[in-house]
Amino acid sequence: MTVLTRRGFLTGTLATASAAALPALTGTPAYAAPSTAVGPFSLGVASGDPTQDGVVLWTRLVRDPLAEDGQGGMPNRAVSVQWQVAADERFRRIARNGTVRAEPAHVHSVHVEVDGLKPGREYFYRFRAEGETSPVGRTKTAPAPGTRLDRLAFAFASCQAWYDGYYTAYRHMAADDLDVLFHLGDYIYEYGVGASGGVRGVQLPEQYQREVFTLAEYRNRHALYRSDPDLPAAHAAFPWVVVFDDHEVENNWANQVSQVDSEPDQDPEVFLALRAVAFRAYYEHLPLRRSYMPRGPDMQMYRRLRFGDLATFNVLDTRQYRDDQACGDGRQVGCAERLDPSRSITGAEQETWLLDGLARSGTTWNVIAQQVVMAQLDQDAGPPQAFGMDLWDGYAASRARILTGMVERDVRNPVVLTGDVHRNLAADLKVNFDDPDSATVGVEFAGTSIASGGDGADMDQWGTDVLAANPHVKFHNAQRGYVRCTVTPKTYVADYRVVPHVSESGAPIQTRASFAVQAGEPGLQQTAERVPQGRRSAPGVVVELDYLEDRQR
Repeated sequence: MTVLTRRGFLTGTLATASAAALPALTGTPAYAAPSTAVGPFSLGVASGDPTQDGVVLWTRLVRDPLAEDGQGGMPNRAVSVQWQVAADERFRRIARNGTVRAEPAHVHSVHVEVDGLKPGREYFYRFRAEGETSPVGRTKTAPAPGTRLDRLAFAFASCQAWYDGYYTAYRHMAADDLDVLFHLGDYIYEYGVGASGGVRGVQLPEQYQREVFTLAEYRNRHALYRSDPDLPAAHAAFPWVVVFDDHEVENNWANQVSQVDSEPDQDPEVFLALRAVAFRAYYEHLPLRRSYMPRGPDMQMYRRLRFGDLATFNVLDTRQYRDDQACGDGRQVGCAERLDPSRSITGAEQETWLLDGLARSGTTWNVIAQQVVMAQLDQDAGPPQAFGMDLWDGYAASRARILTGMVERDVRNPVVLTGDVHRNLAADLKVNFDDPDSATVGVEFAGTSIASGGDGADMDQWGTDVLAANPHVKFHNAQRGYVRCTVTPKTYVADYRVVPHVSESGAPIQTRASFAVQAGEPGLQQTAERVPQGRRSAPGVVVELDYLEDRQR
């Protein structure tokens, strides 16, 4: 077993090069390969929330990333940080530059909101502090609203329990030519990592063996997750749009309600204090705008991003405003409370914001990026029906208002992107899921985890039951990976990219299945499937033998 001390973080899991190995002036391209940065930039660089003229740049200065007090081994004073954005990788054509102060109150993290850039352009960025230069990151601005856009390539991902597996999927994702990534939650997990760090085989200080409760512990958990070099490499490869789910705070929390059965978390004041420090650490470690900085236990996260005339993304927060789960938060049979018309998973204000925005959208595709499965999921192959109360199934009236509202507003080509479930699912969305002949009003692509749940399998009993009980669900797979999407004015294509294992680093990747949606024709069309050896495809699936797997776009 490897013993990973706080100092060992710099020479073990993440950093394998000496400080002298970094070029003094130009930085190291972090997007081309896993970062080997040491010194103050060992947590990497990142960009996020692209607009037509700008983007957010992020880094955090550290000297001792896992320092017990959560301060990263930095002095209790502000540090001057220079930043540059260039139109070329060698930084010969500087587009914007400036200097900011990294303050100890926010563990020397910086969030630079760059503007004045050109729409739909690739840029490169870097930082310099304390005489050292960061790795180089690559980012991209969004096309201007109304601009004709022929193609948009992006991915979405979620759920990266550090102790469950390596982040190999991010290594492959970083090699894809993507415009943006949407991370849909569970960026960290609050649980202890175990005596040996799960599959990592490392021994960590006692602080990491228990569930997080303090600000220092949340900060250190974020730093620990960045010790896998493939995570900062993916951050540096393209801009990210992030939103939390539950584990960034606590499993299955709802609004002001803790789901922990024991004291002290059941006390609402204690839970809100926990939420406040969790949100603060989340903000400090991700490329988020200052307007998203939490105010105590509150953090405004739902927002809208637009890419030319092609796609609008509505990013939801399904945790902070939801009613408490009905009948408990597990799988339930016969729970009448879930049908209560007053219940909401988004809250009234966010629901109105979503439907009004969808109605006004002038883009071809209208995407809802959110956390938990929206389609009805009966999890029992035979009667009676069984539903998970933490999903939209626990808020049936809320789901009906959204889906009916889209029909009434004649929303063009709605697509829902989902995380949380640790499985790949593809489903048609219907106003009445219990009637197979009910009209399809949209589609949902649910993506599996990066690592949570371990290696997984192509099919398991849960997936067998769900496919049998839900004819609107067209695909299931329980391996690890991410979903790559390519959007044009005519077609939306989703490729389910999976790795065979995460218990060891370096797994290959393949496209397990692909689905297409034609503009103006709601409903899934499976275009290809790579059926694992020894397993037949699902009923009605056509396997294209000439499908080119592992294609890069």
